[in-house]
Amino acid sequence: MLVKLYGSAVFGVEAQTITIEVNTVRGIGYHLVGLPDNAIRESSYRIQAALKNNNFEFPGKRITINMAPADLRKEGSAYDLSIALGIMGASSQLETEKLDQYIIMGELSLDGGLQPIKGALPIAIKAKEEGYKGFILPIQNAKEAAIVDGLDVHGIENISEVVDFFNKGTELEKTTVNLKELFYENLAHPEFDFADVKGQESIKRCMEIAAAGGHNIIMIGPPGSGKTMLAKRLPSILPPMSLDEALETTKIHSVVGKVKENVGLMSERPFRSPHHTISDVALVGGGTYPQPGEISLSHNGVLFLDELPEFKRTVLEVMRQPLEDREVTISRAKFTVTYPSSFMLVASMNPSPGGYFNDPEAPVSSSPAEMQRYLSKISGPLLDRIDIHIEVTPVPFDKLSDERKGESSVEIRKRVTKAREIQTQRFNSTEKIHYNAQMGVKQIRTFCALDEASKTMLKTAMERLNLSARAYDRILKVARTIADLEASEQIQTTHISEAIQYRSLDRDGWLG
Repeated sequence: MLVKLYGSAVFGVEAQTITIEVNTVRGIGYHLVGLPDNAIRESSYRIQAALKNNNFEFPGKRITINMAPADLRKEGSAYDLSIALGIMGASSQLETEKLDQYIIMGELSLDGGLQPIKGALPIAIKAKEEGYKGFILPIQNAKEAAIVDGLDVHGIENISEVVDFFNKGTELEKTTVNLKELFYENLAHPEFDFADVKGQESIKRCMEIAAAGGHNIIMIGPPGSGKTMLAKRLPSILPPMSLDEALETTKIHSVVGKVKENVGLMSERPFRSPHHTISDVALVGGGTYPQPGEISLSHNGVLFLDELPEFKRTVLEVMRQPLEDREVTISRAKFTVTYPSSFMLVASMNPSPGGYFNDPEAPVSSSPAEMQRYLSKISGPLLDRIDIHIEVTPVPFDKLSDERKGESSVEIRKRVTKAREIQTQRFNSTEKIHYNAQMGVKQIRTFCALDEASKTMLKTAMERLNLSARAYDRILKVARTIADLEASEQIQTTHISEAIQYRSLDRDGWLG
């Protein structure tokens, strides 16, 4: 007897429907075809134990299972449930009339329980597009898939629940989520709040500017000055994600199984902080069967690289193209996948190998030559993509011991959001540009016009501080953001003077 039912495979961040054909005839044998990987090949052992432990029979016949399209490689253990139901249908233990109305996915335990799967959200989106009535999957992934409207999502705990559904008509509970409630519940109470930061008012101001314009930022300072603490609080002042951004971000995390159990939609912007021993493949994505890397998991959020010079140079260099194009394309012999990677880069570093520079009271000091060698690990082209450089100094005792709370992230976010709204209107007719950091030369010339006084100030600063040519456009972009925070149509001399302060590494004595 031949039975057809449907599962799904995820490639990149998109799903593709897989037809699972199960045929039983007289004889002995278990044949699985259609380019399955080892995890799928081992499914027969899990399926056999799960069926027997739930008082079902594993047929003593010749079983042939084809996963179509047969030239597309299938991987993972998420096909266990669909293959098991196909075997039961082909051996007349399961009513097959409604099987073709559902996408069925799930990894089986030996007792028939269901383990969570990866990629539930893109699979649900594809199921709705192709007109399936419902999606049957492990209960741990149900909220994630239920984000998709117009699709019946049934989260189950055991294979016997599905068998009763098809054989006896027992109703399976539908999972529903309140998108609005999910989306806004964490916005008013961020986990990390700028109110907890003592002192560092100038750095907070710098972070606000970076958030308002989407600028990449690097912080240079000795150990214990608060660089990591400040970086962790940056997502709390970024504008709230739109629903489209939240769906896109959740989709990427779903593919790698990083969505928290029973969370569903990701409403908070991601914050990723990989260790400096990370490989280039782990950072940008890839592998034999490509998976998203850290830069894609940071999409619509923040990628924090602590101790930037400690990262391997090859790892840092592979970020240059994604920083520019805001997407990364991974090519293999038989297919190509593209992952979005529009993120804010926040980096931190010590000014020298010992962590201190020109500080006579420091426990470890470094010579100018040692510092220069240390800083030269960061290439000019990568530094060219970082708009703001800021020096972070240690917080004095009187500030640390002050009991008063600082300004909260919620208040700062209101100003940032207003500035972003101005930029959204400004770039409304420009494709792929949504905020100031994304401006090209053409937009800079159009929207960053200077009066004579500002031009004179910028010229003097570049000559006296020995600023490099690459600093020019960066200063204009940052000045435009400062003006937007003040709701000023024109860039003023005060905006230019503040932006000039944020180019520490371009000054003579840092990187030459």
